[in-house]
Amino acid sequence: MAIEKVKAFFEQHGMADKIHEFDVSSATVELAAKALNCEPCRIAKTLSFMVNGKAVLIVTAGDTKIDNPKYKAQFGTKAKMLKANEVTELIGHSVGGVCPFGINDDVSVYLDISLKRFKTVFPACGSSNSAIELTIEELEKYSNFLEWIDVCKI
Repeated sequence: MAIEKVKAFFEQHGMADKIHEFDVSSATVELAAKALNCEPCRIAKTLSFMVNGKAVLIVTAGDTKIDNPKYKAQFGTKAKMLKANEVTELIGHSVGGVCPFGINDDVSVYLDISLKRFKTVFPACGSSNSAIELTIEELEKYSNFLEWIDVCKI
């Protein structure tokens, strides 16, 4: 189960006790914000794309949408989100729990600058009823991201 993989990942860093597991779903930005009692914009949603035959994750603020011209300028191709079954297979987590932690080795992670306006954000932890509060510095450290990018609009 993906949440166990994420727990093991954070256990290595002494952070597993920061993971929240809910009795309700946190599979969407709105549900996660409700479960955490925070603003939807502070949910760090992780979107899955295929770029030149490779799975890519982009972590963005909860109140953003992908800006197609910015995305194409960044990656040289149209935004093509993975299908639900592809997400599980290629990323290692299922839709609703996708996060940049405990993922398959060949997945590239990018952080969108829309997150930089917050002190802390809440990414999922591998299941549709989990999250962890991280500072931006912690998100950088634990996500093993390649670079900050600007591919969203608010």
